[in-house]
Amino acid sequence: MATKAKKAAPKKKRAVTPRPAAKAASRKNTPTAVRPALKAAPAARTSGPKFTVTAAIEITATFPDTMGLTAKVAAALAAENVNILAGTGYSASGMRRKATFTLIVDNLEKAERALDRIGADEIQDSMVILVETENKVGALEKISKAISNAGINIYYFYSTTSSGKTATCVFKTADDQKAIKVLRSA
Repeated sequence: MATKAKKAAPKKKRAVTPRPAAKAASRKNTPTAVRPALKAAPAARTSGPKFTVTAAIEITATFPDTMGLTAKVAAALAAENVNILAGTGYSASGMRRKATFTLIVDNLEKAERALDRIGADEIQDSMVILVETENKVGALEKISKAISNAGINIYYFYSTTSSGKTATCVFKTADDQKAIKVLRSA
């Protein structure tokens, strides 16, 4: 027996207050000599909770939002043999008609060229912290609490499990260098 579907009442549009963006240096303003040093920062095994901490460079690229954009970005990076180590992508098309991709890759220069070639409006580089930890309850709490207890604000984080046993968390903080030192001594 078929039933009639109810029509949903249209939602009211709400005002959106722009949030300040985390500080990110333009790729033109980030000294090239700094990039390899950050990318090659050695991992340090800590005592206590089992995790490693490294610095990395994250690329944030914005594009006009179009159908198939994620596939286009992925294809451009794959064509340049660039491996995506971590990333997020989102669109706020209803408001901005822009899509934003935030990526950590194994070859920064190739990735920037590939994204530029396919029409990125803007590409920015920013230092972030990679934390590999055991995949268990409370791991994120221990990491974020250590950062917070040091008086450092976390601007954002994202994470995923890289296997059943480990998880990788990416943090952008108000003071990444200090946060790395804090986490390495935790």
